[in-house]
Amino acid sequence: MKVATAPGLKHVEITSDFWQRYRELVVKEVLPYQWAVMNDQADIKIADDPQNGGQDTNSHAIENLRIAAGQSKGHHYGFPFQDTDVYKWLEAAAYSFSYHADSDLKKITDSLVDLIGDAQESDGYLSTYFQIDAPERKFKRLQQSHELYTMGHYIEAGIAYYEQTGNDKALQIAIRMADCIDASFGLTSGKIPGYDGHPEIEMALSRLYEVTHEQRYLDLAHYFLTQRGQDPAFFDKQNAEDGEERDIIAHMREFPRSYYQAAEPIKDQQLADGHAVRVVYLCTGMAYVARFTGDQELLDACERFWNDIVKRRMYVTGNIGSTTTGESFTYDYDLPNDTMYGETCASVGMAFFARQMLSLKAKGAYADVLEKELFNGAISGMSLDGKHFFYVNPLEADPQASAKNPGKAHVLTHRADWFGCACCPANLARLITSVDQYLYTVQDQQILSHQFIANKASFDHNVTLTQTNNFPWDGDIHYSIENPDRYPFKLGIRIPNWSANFELTINGQKTEKTVQDGFIYLEIEEATTSIDLALDMSTKFLRSNNRVSADYGKVAVQRGPIVYAAEAADNDAPLWLNKIETTKQPTYQFEPDLLNGVGTVTLTADRPLLDPTEAPLYTLLEQSSTDQKTAVKLIPYYAWANRADGQMMVWLHQKN
Repeated sequence: MKVATAPGLKHVEITSDFWQRYRELVVKEVLPYQWAVMNDQADIKIADDPQNGGQDTNSHAIENLRIAAGQSKGHHYGFPFQDTDVYKWLEAAAYSFSYHADSDLKKITDSLVDLIGDAQESDGYLSTYFQIDAPERKFKRLQQSHELYTMGHYIEAGIAYYEQTGNDKALQIAIRMADCIDASFGLTSGKIPGYDGHPEIEMALSRLYEVTHEQRYLDLAHYFLTQRGQDPAFFDKQNAEDGEERDIIAHMREFPRSYYQAAEPIKDQQLADGHAVRVVYLCTGMAYVARFTGDQELLDACERFWNDIVKRRMYVTGNIGSTTTGESFTYDYDLPNDTMYGETCASVGMAFFARQMLSLKAKGAYADVLEKELFNGAISGMSLDGKHFFYVNPLEADPQASAKNPGKAHVLTHRADWFGCACCPANLARLITSVDQYLYTVQDQQILSHQFIANKASFDHNVTLTQTNNFPWDGDIHYSIENPDRYPFKLGIRIPNWSANFELTINGQKTEKTVQDGFIYLEIEEATTSIDLALDMSTKFLRSNNRVSADYGKVAVQRGPIVYAAEAADNDAPLWLNKIETTKQPTYQFEPDLLNGVGTVTLTADRPLLDPTEAPLYTLLEQSSTDQKTAVKLIPYYAWANRADGQMMVWLHQKN
C-alpha cells in the first residue's frame, strides 16, 4: 500500500493527570506569582547566590518597560536582559489560554502587549536598558548586551500570543523588531557584520518565518549562524571601540571566545564548549534553520554537538553544565555531582533542541532525551507549590557544604523565592504550558508519537488519536485511533531506551514489530484501531561510563523515565555511607499522599556505623566498623527539596 501524506496536527488536549496538575499549577499559582514579582508587588527574598550579580532588591521588569514607554521616570534596574522575564512570562500565559481560558489574565496580557508596543521605538528597536540609560551604545557591545537575545524572546512571545489570541498587535511588534534587526545587521555597507553574544534570535526568526513566510527572516537567521566566528575578534573590536573597561556585565570579557561559540565558524566547531544555555539555544536555531534551508554544514554541526552533549557531557537527569564558572561545559566526562551547575534553562533548552532534531529525523534517541528533560532535569527547577525555584540543579547536595564551602555556595538545598538573574522560572513555565506541542512530530509520510503523556489529538482528515495511560507511574499505554474517512497514514510509536522489552497488541492481537531507530511503525487505514503497548517498568540500576570519575563505583536508579534520589527526609544522614546491594531487587510503591503522589523505590544497602567525632581522622582499613543492613528509600529526583532541608544524592555507592 502506498501511504498518503500524514495528516497535519490540529490540536492536542493534555489529559495526563501528572501534566494536568503542572499545567493548572502554572495558571493558578505560577503566572500570578511571577506577575506580582515582576511588578515588585510580591514579598520575596532574592536568592543569595553568586550569580546574583548584585541585583538583590526586586525585579523592576515591568517598571523598566513603563520608563521606556514614557509612563514613568527613573533608571533601568537589573540585567540588560531583564525584559526577557516579562516576555517569557507572556509566552507562558499565551500557551495557557489553549487549555484554560481566563478573562482576567487576558486583560492583563492585552494591556502588557499595549505597554510593550508603547515602549518600542519607531524603528522597531526595544531593549529597555539601552533606551533608558545607554541609547548611544545600541548594538555596540554585542558580546554582553543581549539585545538580539532580548528582542528574540519578545518575537517568540509575540508569535505565541498572536497564534493563541489572534492579537495582531503582538505580531506586528515582533515584525517591527525583526525589520529593525534586518536593517542593522549583515555584510552590506553600513550594516553590522556581527551577531549576539547569546544565541536566541536564530530561533525567533525561524518561528517568524514560519508564521509570515517572509524569506528575509529565514535569511537573517541563517546569516547569524553562518557569520558566527567568521571574525573571531569581532567582539574584541567592538569592546575596544566602545571602551574596554565599560563592561555592561562584569567579567564577561574574561571568558574565552569559545564561551560565546565565536572562536571559529560553526562548521569548524567540534565540541559543545562554553555557556551551556548559549550552546543549546544555538543548536536549536541551527536545527530550525537547517530544516528549512537544507544547509548540510548546519546539519552536521547539529549532530556533532548533540553527540558530544548526550554521550559525554550530560547528567543522568538530562541536566547540562558542569561548572558554576560561566554556567558552562568543561570537558568530556567531567560531570561532578556536588559542584555542577545544571541550570534549569539549559534543560529547557535541551528540550527545545531535541524537539527540533526530531523534526529533522525520526530517531528515538532524540525523544528519549526530550522525555528525560521533561520528567527530570526541567521540572526539578520548580517546587511543587509553583512559587519557589532552582537555578542550579545538583545531583548531590548538603546544606552544610552549601553554607560553608564557597565552592558550593551556588548549590541551594531549598528552592528560592526569586533570583537576581531570573531567566529560569518563566522559561520553565513556558515549557510546561506548551508541552502539548512536544508530543507528536508530523513528517511527510508519518506521525511520530514519541511522548507518553496522555492526550487527545485531532488531525486533518477527521483523524483522532487518543492516548490513555497512568504514565510515568505505569507503563501500560493505550491508543484509540478514530479514522472514519479511512485516510491511510503511518504511525510511529517510540520504544524508550529504558524499555528493551515490550509487548504490542493491535486490535486484540499480539503483534511482533521490529524497532527501527527507536520506533515501531504501523500502517493505519481502518476506521478504528486499538493499540496497547506494555512497557518494561522494572526498576533499573545504572552505571556511568567509567571515564566519569565522579560516578565510578556508584549506581543511579531509574524506573521508567524517572531518575530517583535519596533524601535525608527519608533516610539517615550522611547518605554517602550507604552501599547499595544491586543483586537485591528494589521494591516499588506508589504513595498518593507523598509529594502530590509519587512512586517511591526502596533499596537494600549495607551501612557502617558512623565513626565517633573523637575517632582518628585516618585509620587502618582492617579497623573499619562492621556494616549493618539498612533500607534506603528513594523519591523522584524532580521532587527533592520540597520537605525539610537536608542532604540529597542521586549517585549512591555500590556494594562490591
